[in-house]
Amino acid sequence: MQERLRLLRERAVRHARADRTSALPRVQIHVQQAASMPTLTLYQPILVVVLQGAKEVMIGDRRLRYDTASYFVGSIDLPAAGCVIDGSEDKPYIAVSLTLDLDCLTGLLGDEPDVSGSQTSGFAVSAMTPELLDAWSRMLALIDTPGDIAALAPLIEREMLYRVLHGPQGGLLRQAARQGSRLSQVRQAIGWLREHFDQPVRVDALAAIAGMSVASFHRHFRAATAMTPLQYQKALRLQEARRLLVADHDAARVAFAVGYESASQFSREYSRMFGLPPARDAGRLRHLAAVESLA
Repeated sequence: MQERLRLLRERAVRHARADRTSALPRVQIHVQQAASMPTLTLYQPILVVVLQGAKEVMIGDRRLRYDTASYFVGSIDLPAAGCVIDGSEDKPYIAVSLTLDLDCLTGLLGDEPDVSGSQTSGFAVSAMTPELLDAWSRMLALIDTPGDIAALAPLIEREMLYRVLHGPQGGLLRQAARQGSRLSQVRQAIGWLREHFDQPVRVDALAAIAGMSVASFHRHFRAATAMTPLQYQKALRLQEARRLLVADHDAARVAFAVGYESASQFSREYSRMFGLPPARDAGRLRHLAAVESLA
């Protein structure tokens, strides 16, 4: 696999863009020349393969590390704090990712029996396989022949999903793709939280949206996200607040805009999440953005 990794790294670096997008649908290429501090982001359903270096991600109360010997798969929207832990100018962190198409997954399942049982975890790290790495090699090779992308990229994408479906995390993807599964029910509640993160929420109302009892919903939500529904909502609020603060210097106004009733509580929770009070963190972010614009 080492030779295949080398060729993949060369292709990835050659085609990397500043915004991480690529000519391939739903495929991103990430190259970073230094380790980084944890950054809060919202992971969409995704498959991530590391070609060089390593990354660590904190989701709720779980910490996961993945590198060239493994891949990360997430099947629901997840607030997460991720950081590159192995990357340098000489050996940058290099990774490729595929945003998962749940409709494509559903089509692949077809009439397969559901062998996923009651699994409701929404994310995992598994050992890399030669077959999955080979599919990625053929996918990235398409960038050099753009006329082939429309016809061949969907076929290789299906193969990638097939490889994961028939690997250790197949149950995770089956639960995500099947209508009526516990994970799909949790995803209904997550969709509501994302649309209404700034509004007061009751767990019994979320359980009703998911079609579960309160006890069952709380158990399955935590299994899927490694956090409670209220912790999930708080992560969404703080992430949106950070985005707004870059443009709006009034922390109290931003606090109320994302649903906080107390500016002091907002400041405490923001500082705990990002390591700095809102105004100082926003100033730092604006400075970094200005420096990057001049680079």
